[in-house]
Amino acid sequence: MSDFKLKYKEKHRKGNKSLKLVFYLFAVLFIIVFAILGRNYYYITKPIIRTADGGNISLFIHTDSDFQQVKNEISVLNVLTDNKAFEWLAKRSQYDKNVHPGRYVLTDGMTNQQLINMLRMGYQTPVKVVFHNIRTVEQLAKRVSEQIEADSASIVEAIRKNETIDATYFIPNTYEFYWNIDADDFLERMIVEYNIFWNEQRLQKAKSQKLTQRQVSILASIVDKETTKTSEMPTIAGVYLNRLNKRWPLQADPTLIYAIGDYNIRRVLDVHKKIDSPYNTYKHAGLPPGPICIPSIASIDAVLNAEKHDFYYFCAKDDMSGYHVFARNINEHNRNAEKYRKALNKSKIYK
Repeated sequence: MSDFKLKYKEKHRKGNKSLKLVFYLFAVLFIIVFAILGRNYYYITKPIIRTADGGNISLFIHTDSDFQQVKNEISVLNVLTDNKAFEWLAKRSQYDKNVHPGRYVLTDGMTNQQLINMLRMGYQTPVKVVFHNIRTVEQLAKRVSEQIEADSASIVEAIRKNETIDATYFIPNTYEFYWNIDADDFLERMIVEYNIFWNEQRLQKAKSQKLTQRQVSILASIVDKETTKTSEMPTIAGVYLNRLNKRWPLQADPTLIYAIGDYNIRRVLDVHKKIDSPYNTYKHAGLPPGPICIPSIASIDAVLNAEKHDFYYFCAKDDMSGYHVFARNINEHNRNAEKYRKALNKSKIYK
């Protein structure tokens, strides 16, 4: 065989080896890339949240939290199935440098991408804030602080520094807030809700009763503490309006209890009526200087829609049902009151 042919075969053999090497390298590279892409796809799309009961669970991220604190909060919930995948995607999407506070609802079966997108974009779920049957601003602040991030002290401070705001500005209801709302924004929202509540219809009704919005709320707070029976609130409101129109003292027992500050009193005695307080409506005619509780919507509307009648007195029924009996004159009232006193004695309620 000629030298030319030998050289050709040797060159061809070496060329085949090179092609095979390139092919093997390409195959290995392809496998590596495919493995990386497969891992990434798996990390992104895998279900990463598993809750104990298959339901939802809330993750609360506090203001100024960093990524480590977020990981700690999730760890406490014990719902994350793959910490490594979560951290990998968080860093890849730069969520670890862009944490948003708030309340986030984690659903069973949520993928890693769904979780990270929700947290990274700040798609939090509002909380329902409920308050009712509140006597003081401090109680309100405590109740609200149990439902949002702001603490009770900051809520009280926000209210106190606004001299035009008192308990009458808080309409008991259910409201939606973002959990991380601060105290000032909470107060601003309450003022908005107050103005929405006092629509033109309610304003006209207050005017027809010759009362301001605040006066309506003060009287409503007394009605609220006189009865838990919504059906008789307009009748009780009518009694007090009759007394106001006659310039009589309201003689409302709940105002004495408020003045004393002992809310465990079940029986108002003559000694209580001697307390020196502007809230003693036995001594001072007209409305007290402020509300004795945060009045409910039912009691406010009861004042605005007070029943027109000629009752000037009322007393709890002696059947201890919580309802009241109404009277037009003092003699009739005294008979009703005596029945109730006997019922209290029989039940051994002396104070």
